[in-house]
Amino acid sequence: MTVSRRNLLKAAALSLGSIGLGAPAIAWSQNRKFDIKAAVNVPMTHSIYIRMQEAAEAIKQDTGGEVNVRVFPNGQLGSDTDMLSQIRSGGLEMLCLPGVILANLVPLASLNSVGFAFLNYPEVWKGMDGNLGGFIRGQIEKSNLVVYEKVWDNGFRHITSHAPVNTPADLGGLKIRVPVSPLLLSLFKSLNASPTPINFSELYSALQTKVVDAQENPFPIIETGKLYEVQPYCAMTSHVWDGYWMLANKRFFGRMPKDAQQIVMSRFNEAGLRQRVDSEKAAVDLKAALEKQGMKFTQPDPAAFREALGKGGFYAEWKQKFGNEAWAQLEASVGKLS
Repeated sequence: MTVSRRNLLKAAALSLGSIGLGAPAIAWSQNRKFDIKAAVNVPMTHSIYIRMQEAAEAIKQDTGGEVNVRVFPNGQLGSDTDMLSQIRSGGLEMLCLPGVILANLVPLASLNSVGFAFLNYPEVWKGMDGNLGGFIRGQIEKSNLVVYEKVWDNGFRHITSHAPVNTPADLGGLKIRVPVSPLLLSLFKSLNASPTPINFSELYSALQTKVVDAQENPFPIIETGKLYEVQPYCAMTSHVWDGYWMLANKRFFGRMPKDAQQIVMSRFNEAGLRQRVDSEKAAVDLKAALEKQGMKFTQPDPAAFREALGKGGFYAEWKQKFGNEAWAQLEASVGKLS
């Protein structure tokens, strides 16, 4: 290693110290370089991709180009399930993946997505940065993956419809499109709706022709899909919150020097915190934008929906599926679910 290389890494370490990380210069025993492919399913305009790219650039600078992270957005490296398989096999080094998808491998990864568990963002971050998030990370790590500490934000899901939704009774018999998710299917069945899985590419026409009466998604999907053109009402139910987990292949990650691991994890954790702020602000801005497009909003009482789900057996069903230990962790964070 040349003197100039050492000086460069020393400067990078000082840069890290100035933001509170205090990481030392990396001691590369054989001038090794590490190329990391990091994949995500969101488009390049999404805050998750933007913040991942920023983290990649910071890591390259901090390590003098010795760790190079390339971010592949928009599912360029395959479907979510394909990419999950790739990161487990080592064909992919890093992956940012929604919990509801990761639940195909680790069912408890969707513990935070139980219907009406979280009522607002302060509850989400208190739980996911606390014992509940630690418990879920521990379950994911059992699948031989490295899980970064900070979960990223995928937002709360809301219901759009042809007629206003204010109470659980308004969902009775309602044909509502949902993705193929056992939790969401169970949620709306317990509310006496008729959940119908439809590919998102077919959703607009299905709503336009009233094949289904309603759908549910976070605000960014409602806006980019122009669903306001065929759905005049939006009920801000916030019925499910889900996050994106930053994952790494354990074998690859273990081959990096400890200092490099610290820099990579610290930079992505920092980026995740900034993305949360982006996402919360975007939700406010998108609501205003949707109102300008003519969409009318209602604010249903979540307590009524929790009560209906309890009577419908939803919570009892998922307590049994997740297990008593996991359910106790959830209720310790969000309160009694019944």
